[in-house]
Amino acid sequence: MTGLQIFLLCLVGAGIVIGLWGLRWLWLLAQSEQRLAAGTAALDVRDADQVPTQRSWLGWWLFRAGFRKKNAVTLFMLATGVSVLMSVLFAYVIYQSQVLTVLEMVLRAIPGNVGEVFLPLAWLSPVAAIFVLAGLPAVIVRGRRRKRVTQIEQDLPLTLDLLATLAEAGLSFDAALDRVLETQRRQRPLAEDFRLFRLEILTGRGRVDALQRLNQYVNVPWFGIFVSALIHAEQVGSGLAATLRAQADDLRSRRRERALAMAMAVPVKLLFPLITCFLPGIMIASLGPIIFQIVQVLDQFTRSAFGG
Repeated sequence: MTGLQIFLLCLVGAGIVIGLWGLRWLWLLAQSEQRLAAGTAALDVRDADQVPTQRSWLGWWLFRAGFRKKNAVTLFMLATGVSVLMSVLFAYVIYQSQVLTVLEMVLRAIPGNVGEVFLPLAWLSPVAAIFVLAGLPAVIVRGRRRKRVTQIEQDLPLTLDLLATLAEAGLSFDAALDRVLETQRRQRPLAEDFRLFRLEILTGRGRVDALQRLNQYVNVPWFGIFVSALIHAEQVGSGLAATLRAQADDLRSRRRERALAMAMAVPVKLLFPLITCFLPGIMIASLGPIIFQIVQVLDQFTRSAFGG
């Protein structure tokens, strides 16, 4: 068998595995939607599609990244399949266009056989392109998740301060939350998850259960501490205003400590660009003329000694 035939057989096998994996996730999605469809009937029309009706890790991962439509898993699988096919087509075009042959000739033409060190990288470049392009949807989802976590960590201290101030003014937690949500944009992740929490309370779900589901929606450590404090206050009957104020102060202190830790880590992070970018140029500028003069002196000495 030729190398091209082996390559095509590998592609067919990979396509079969990916297809079976996609069919399995579609079946799990259909089963989970049938079990949990009844829980979304009484919600607001704008937010009904955002309630997680899938229990697979892929569904929760997409949900926490902001992809909250019911067909999010299906679309992600479709996008991944298209990316895999495009990456395979790209690798096939590279093999057929003789690009690797030209690249190999260029590397072998480098004096001193230095280019032969990079020949394995050149041969594996189409395979690396397959993995990079096939993982592009996952990279996009991961980036969206990181962005949402950053926005939640930015909004949480101010939200806690507002909730604590309104609770100290005599408002209940639900009334204070409604006032805070009125001042925040709907697209912010924290406000979006708080609206889902409020809708679940309106549908008759218990407060402790709704708070636990809210923590599952957000899945951020700082927010988990805040939810645990609220659940504890709800169960033991302690003052809500004092709990919110303590959580706001604690979150502000932890955020300040995190900022100080990041500031202290800046000099260490500067070492890598300093060593790789600035020091070589400084060494060449300072020692280059000296080394050039030494080479000239040695050249003159060898010529005079050996009569060259």
